Amino acid sequence: MDKKYIELDDIVLDQILKSETDLHNYSKQVESDLKNHENLDVEKYIKSGDQIVTLHKHLNHCENVLEHTESVLYTFQEELQNITNEITRLQQRSIFMAQQLCNRQSFKGLMHQFIEDVIVSETLISVITTCSVTDEKFSTHLSVLNYKILFVDEQNFKDVKSQNDVKDVYEKLKITATSKIRHFIMEQINKFKKPTTNYHIPQNTLFEYKFLFEFLLNHDSISAQEIYNDYVDALSKVYFTYFKSYLSYLQKLQFEEVATKDDLLAVEDTTSRTLFQKSIKKNTVFTIGNRATVLNEIDNSIIIPHQNNLTNLSFEAIFRSVQYALVDNACREYKFDCEFFKVDQPTAQGLFSQIMGKTLGLLIKHLEHFVENCYDALALFLCGQLSMRYQALCQNRLVPGLAQYWDTILAMIGTRFRFILKRHIQSVKDYDISKFNKEKKPHFVMRRYAELVSAIVSFSENNKCEPELICSLTEEVLGFVLRLATMFKNRKDRLIFLINNYDLVLRILMERVRDSTFEVDRFKEELSARSKDYVDEVLHVYFGGMIKFVTDAENGRDIDSDSRQLGLTKTFISTWKMSLEEINKEILPSFPNLTTGASLLQLAFSQLIDYYHRFQKALLAPNKAQLPNIHVIMIEIKKYKTNY
Repeated sequence: MDKKYIELDDIVLDQILKSETDLHNYSKQVESDLKNHENLDVEKYIKSGDQIVTLHKHLNHCENVLEHTESVLYTFQEELQNITNEITRLQQRSIFMAQQLCNRQSFKGLMHQFIEDVIVSETLISVITTCSVTDEKFSTHLSVLNYKILFVDEQNFKDVKSQNDVKDVYEKLKITATSKIRHFIMEQINKFKKPTTNYHIPQNTLFEYKFLFEFLLNHDSISAQEIYNDYVDALSKVYFTYFKSYLSYLQKLQFEEVATKDDLLAVEDTTSRTLFQKSIKKNTVFTIGNRATVLNEIDNSIIIPHQNNLTNLSFEAIFRSVQYALVDNACREYKFDCEFFKVDQPTAQGLFSQIMGKTLGLLIKHLEHFVENCYDALALFLCGQLSMRYQALCQNRLVPGLAQYWDTILAMIGTRFRFILKRHIQSVKDYDISKFNKEKKPHFVMRRYAELVSAIVSFSENNKCEPELICSLTEEVLGFVLRLATMFKNRKDRLIFLINNYDLVLRILMERVRDSTFEVDRFKEELSARSKDYVDEVLHVYFGGMIKFVTDAENGRDIDSDSRQLGLTKTFISTWKMSLEEINKEILPSFPNLTTGASLLQLAFSQLIDYYHRFQKALLAPNKAQLPNIHVIMIEIKKYKTNY
């Protein structure tokens, strides 16, 4: 019960109790009131009976409508479910049909391609049987035939029955094609065998139609091997004949005068020559001159014997021409072999050796004959440098076919070159110094040494051509010139002789050698030391007393003698100008190289100024005051300054 009504009943009950009303009567009263109200309500209900009946009918009608609506909705839901199921079924069927269509189209394409690959067209038969192998149509249809033959052979392994229908046709076409190709290639190879034919022309033709041999290689190995053997035999003879004839022609143009075993560094030139023997001039043996131009002409065109009436060719010029012809032909041949015969590098190397073997043997034998009798170190040096450059050229062109050939050539040349250098060294050791005429000008051995070494050092790759032997030769020559100097009794003459020789060698070396080398440094060192010795020797002649005084003073010896200082001072004052003139007259004529004489003169005067300055410091003040000012001496010295 609601709390509000409970409170209300309590209030009414409280009022009743306070009024002291009889509860029994009060309840009857209440019951009577309730009855009256009930009767009133029944009466109202009876009066509203028609309306209630109408309301009841309306409710029944609404209930029927709702039931119908519910039935319609249930029916619609069932129909929607059926439609959904039908759509799903149709979708699945559509996917299945699309897959079937795709499979059939794919099968149709494969089947169409298979038929295209297997079928033999009339055009293919006509072109292969009637057209020339050089015809563009033949090359196009040959590629088609090659593909179809390979395809049919592949189906044979898959046990495809339909390939039996066309197999015989393709076999006949293959025989026809290989026969025509073999005939064409053999015809080109036979052109190599004609003496007057330029073999480059048929070789270019073969290279242009290299796909023909590839077809032959795939379908007729016997004919391919026959062509391989015939080509090797033909080209081997072609190259051998060509180089044999070329060498024969060039030998007729070779310079007749050659170095002999007596053309050594320390062997004097002799004018005696027999009527039937000529010897190369010794200056040419040791001086490279314009012979080194061959190193800048490694890729120039080869010498053509019948052009320009060429004569008197050096061996290195002939060697360059022959080796460049070899490199040009060998590189071309190696690349042709790889491309035409479709071989890998090891196989190509063997094929190349078969073709070029006899020719390489011929060239090695020819060089061997020259080397065995060669005493010209520069010719061997230049041939060695050319060989290294051609070896690098082959490496840059990725042609390893001549690697062993270059190793053989370089070993042969290097052995003989070292032998000749050792003979030169030995000739210097064995030189009889008693034959020396005691001339103070540069000795011929020094000039030859300078020319020879400067050529080898300046034109060799990275200055690494036999460095140990060159160093040994340098030290031997330095010892040699010192032995010659001992023949002079006067120390000043010995120094002049040494300076002239060192100066000559150094000038030649520095003209030719770009970088500082062992040889340049050694001779600079010796020249500097001997120049100082010579200057001291000259100054001691004219200013010996002053120099001795300065040395004693600096070494702590007694120099306080006034008479000694006074005598030296008077002597210097009276003679210094004349001494400068005498020094000038003595030094300049002693040296053929005016520049060297001038530099030694200036070195002597510089040393004199230094001694004079030290002399002044050592003197007592009264004696020092009598000496001329150092600037006066320097002004006088400037009069002897030369322009060279």
